[in-house]
Amino acid sequence: MKNILITGCSTGIGLETALVLKHNGFKVYASAREDKDVIKLKNLGFNAFKIDVRNKEQIASALSTILENDKRLDAVFNNAGFGQPGAVEDLSTEVLKEQFETNIFGLHEVTIQVMKIFRKQGYGKIIQHSSVLGIISLKFRGAYNASKYAIEGLTDTLRQEVIGSNISVSVINTGPVTSSFRENSLKNFNANIDIENSYFSKLYKKELKKRLESTKDNTPFNLPASSVANVVFKIMNTKKPKPRYYVTKATYILGFCKRIFSTSIMDKILNKM
Repeated sequence: MKNILITGCSTGIGLETALVLKHNGFKVYASAREDKDVIKLKNLGFNAFKIDVRNKEQIASALSTILENDKRLDAVFNNAGFGQPGAVEDLSTEVLKEQFETNIFGLHEVTIQVMKIFRKQGYGKIIQHSSVLGIISLKFRGAYNASKYAIEGLTDTLRQEVIGSNISVSVINTGPVTSSFRENSLKNFNANIDIENSYFSKLYKKELKKRLESTKDNTPFNLPASSVANVVFKIMNTKKPKPRYYVTKATYILGFCKRIFSTSIMDKILNKM
């Protein structure tokens, strides 16, 4: 039975991926950073760990337990992450650092610890969860855009460095998918952005905050979390996974547009979104 470690399994894509893989016969090591979510995962029948990806010791402890149990690790899905909305000029350096601590530095820490295992055993699959916002940028998402672009750079480089080995590195560029991402983004927006004193105060209140607070998701091409879970399932069943997987039509369309349009034209298109 092949096994996999998945980070960020409290809700949404991480949880759905864990459920799909477990249902299809994989041994899933699911992790979350809150104790209550770890308990929930255990009640669902998972081998569950408390992992805040910003904590090296928690990552190392989980990997050690996996090796004690199975003597190997077949794959890792670096899914943990969050969004910090707000215009670039409204992002303090401290808030930007917080975005990177989880989305890029945490992901990197899991990756380098897993790579030691994969190099020793001679095989393994690394699946990095990026975004359509690792391909194009949208306004008021600067922190998140930057963290996903960083994932792209590290992943493209690592993929070259494992050529000739039995280690694969894949990135998933996910577009609009139903999850609790927007709800969590609203919390970060309210906590870390000085809305009242921003140049964009009126626009924040009229558009951004209203969209984040909405219980309806009218985003074009939106798909359920299972759309990502199915891609991870495909990767797990593929001998030679592709380096990149697009999820949702929005990712395909915007990825294509970036290849054919000039930067100035793309800016005008994206600024309307």
